Amino acid sequence: MLVLRPIRESDLAGLVSLANTTGSGLTTLPANEEFLSNRIDGSLRAFNPRVRRPGGEFYLFGLEDTTTGELIGVSGIASRVGGFEPWYSYEIKAERFTHKALEVDREISALHLKREHRGPSEVCSLFLHPDRRRGGAGRLLSLARFLFIGAFPKRFTETIIAEMRGYIDQTGKSPFWEAIGRHFYQFDFYSADVLSGLGDKQFIADLNPRYPLYIPLLAPEVQAVIGRVHFETEPAAALLRAEGFANIAEVDIFDAGPVLQARVTDLRTIRQARTVKLRDVTENFNPSPSHLLARPSLDFRACLGNCEIHDDDSASLTPEIAAVLQLAPGESFTLTPLR
Repeated sequence: MLVLRPIRESDLAGLVSLANTTGSGLTTLPANEEFLSNRIDGSLRAFNPRVRRPGGEFYLFGLEDTTTGELIGVSGIASRVGGFEPWYSYEIKAERFTHKALEVDREISALHLKREHRGPSEVCSLFLHPDRRRGGAGRLLSLARFLFIGAFPKRFTETIIAEMRGYIDQTGKSPFWEAIGRHFYQFDFYSADVLSGLGDKQFIADLNPRYPLYIPLLAPEVQAVIGRVHFETEPAAALLRAEGFANIAEVDIFDAGPVLQARVTDLRTIRQARTVKLRDVTENFNPSPSHLLARPSLDFRACLGNCEIHDDDSASLTPEIAAVLQLAPGESFTLTPLR
C-alpha cells in the first residue's frame, strides 16, 4: 500500500536514489546529497507547530510503499515563493502602439521580467519513479497536498500556483532557451535551471535580458512553445486543471513553461473534503479505492482507499487503511471522493 507522509531524516538515501532517476527533469531536487540533506532539514522545520503564517517554508512529502519501505515519489509545497531570493517569471503584457494620422492601432504582446519577493504559495517538486506510474500513485502524490493545505490554511496564501515544465524538442533542447537564454548565459539550459533550483538567483538579475521581449520578433516555432508544457508534464497539468487551476499570463524564464494558478478555496479536493470520525474497523465493504483519505495533522498521512460513510458523520475503514493512516476509533480524518 502507498502512503504520503512528511519526509524524514532517514529518507536521505532514498531521496538521493530517487533524484538520480529524474535525469534533468526535477531541478528543485538535484541529485546532490548535501543539498537534499538541507532540503530535508528545511522541511522538518516547516512542520513546526508554531508556524502561523506563510513565511517561505518548504514542505516536502515522501510517497512510501509500506510493503517495502521504499521511497517511490516526492512532492512539495512552498508556503510562499520569493523572499530573500526572489522568484522570477516572464509576465506577458499587451502593449498598444497607436498613430492616428496613419490609422495604426495595434497591440503587441511582450515578455516582461517579473521579480516577486512576496508571492503566492506553490505546489512543486513532484516526481514519481518511472516504474511506479500506475494505480493512482500520481494522483495521490499530487492531490493529497491539497488536503494538508486545507487542514492548515493559515500556513499558506489564499492563491496557489504551479510552474509547469516547458516544451523540450526531440533533440532534448528548449526552443525558447535556444532563442533567448543561451545568448545571455555562458552555460546550457539545464545548468541554468539547476542553478536556479539551488536557490542562488543573483545570476538571473545579473545576466537575464533587462528589457521586454516582443513576442512577434521571435521565430514562429519559438512563439509556438510559449506556455506549452513538456509532453511528460501533460498528465500533471491536466490533473491540476481538473482541480481548478488555470493558465495565467506568466511563463518560466528559461523554457517558457506555463504558470497555473488557483484560489485555494476553489480547489476541488478542498471543496469536496469532509471531516468524519472513525466509527470502527471492518472488512465488510468493497476495498476498491473510492476516496482520497488523510489524517489532518502535522504528522500528515494520506492514501487512496474505500470507506463506508454513515449518517452521523462517522465512517468505517478497513484494518489496512486504518493502520496506514495510524487512526484509532473516535479519531477524525478527512476524505474527498475520487473522480
